[in-house]
Amino acid sequence: MTNLVLTSPTTLIFGKKEYRCATGAGGFKETKVEGDKATPVGVFSLRYVFYRPDKIEDKPSQRLTCRKLNKNDGWCDDPKDPRYNNHIRLPYAARHEELWREDDVYDVIVVTSHNSMPVIPNNGSAVFIHVARDGYTPTEGCIALAKDDLLEILRNVVPSTQIIIPNFDKKLKRA
Repeated sequence: MTNLVLTSPTTLIFGKKEYRCATGAGGFKETKVEGDKATPVGVFSLRYVFYRPDKIEDKPSQRLTCRKLNKNDGWCDDPKDPRYNNHIRLPYAARHEELWREDDVYDVIVVTSHNSMPVIPNNGSAVFIHVARDGYTPTEGCIALAKDDLLEILRNVVPSTQIIIPNFDKKLKRA
């Protein structure tokens, strides 16, 4: 089985290939808190994929479940709401993110298993693998890759593929 392995805050390896990536502006945390902008440390499954059918012609993965996004798709990030850290349909009263965005960041979204089954309020939401902004600027806690790189990876993952995220902040403090 080939996993996605973060080998530095800016490098992800899949198979024998290295990919440039962006990670959370808040560093890396073993105990994530909503809004801390940190990338969570751990081993997470790739649950399913959302994609923009107006920008991505073909299903991004043949082996993971793929769902077409539309303008009514969102993700609840309100820890007080029962749908916290879950896909929702818009309009939605509680605080949320819109998944259909004007920029390209959410053209492809891989939903990870972070803080799922069970969802624990305030332990972080919407930790995705998605498209990087120009310049690979830091994320709110997600891992972001170039669109072509993310699509290449998705063509080759299998349902058992996981993403492994070490605590680079601890490693940096020891040096």
